[in-house]
Amino acid sequence: MGVTDHLRELRNRLIVCVAALVLCMCAGLWFADRIVRALLEIGEAYGYVFVYLSPQEMLLQYVSVSFVCAACVTLPLVLYEVWAFLRPGLRRNERVFYVLTMLSGLVCAVLGILFAAKALIPFMLRFLISLSQGSGVKSSVSVQNYVSFLLTIFVIFAVIFELPVVTVLLTQLNLLKIEWLKRARKVMIVVIFFVAAVITPPDIVSQIMVAVPLLGLYELSILVCMLAARLRGDSRDASPDEVSDPSENNGNNKEES
Repeated sequence: MGVTDHLRELRNRLIVCVAALVLCMCAGLWFADRIVRALLEIGEAYGYVFVYLSPQEMLLQYVSVSFVCAACVTLPLVLYEVWAFLRPGLRRNERVFYVLTMLSGLVCAVLGILFAAKALIPFMLRFLISLSQGSGVKSSVSVQNYVSFLLTIFVIFAVIFELPVVTVLLTQLNLLKIEWLKRARKVMIVVIFFVAAVITPPDIVSQIMVAVPLLGLYELSILVCMLAARLRGDSRDASPDEVSDPSENNGNNKEES
């Protein structure tokens, strides 16, 4: 295929992805009120009272929630379109690596969202509302701020849990060395605790709840990179002395004859 044909194919695949996103977003508007209601019930269980400060605030939250849901639903289609566009130029092992990487990325993103929903968000909501107890101040939280807070946490942890996948991808592309990851352990511990302190409330418990999984993901990234390097290429990493010389084999055969 020529350059023009490749560009035409890329345009067609982008149109398919955008059309699927728009259709899923329109369909998501029918369920957005239920999703927003479910998110609000999480906060109401801890004593939060929600208000909206402008007439269009609830509508904007429906749109934002439907967009996020549509992006999650169409993500497998986007990955497939990328796969279909790149497939003719990939070797067999590269195709297998791409498929495994994309599937692992989806699984890690789901695990990150589940961790945020089941462990982190309930603890953060409970801790934050406990700060106002005994102060005589009643919490009336804007729906926009609350929903944006939850969506941000979900997106952050979906991205954070992609650390092993991104690390393996960079090492396979020779943009990152496993030795660098091992040497940077001490620095990464400090960086991870700093990031955990930024994205969590100012208490040591929530910071540890975020930092410990991140440290585990970092160590898991090193192990997965080592395994991928071993599977990729014992033959590539073999020393020249281990490779047999055809001329020596011919000479040995002549001597034996």
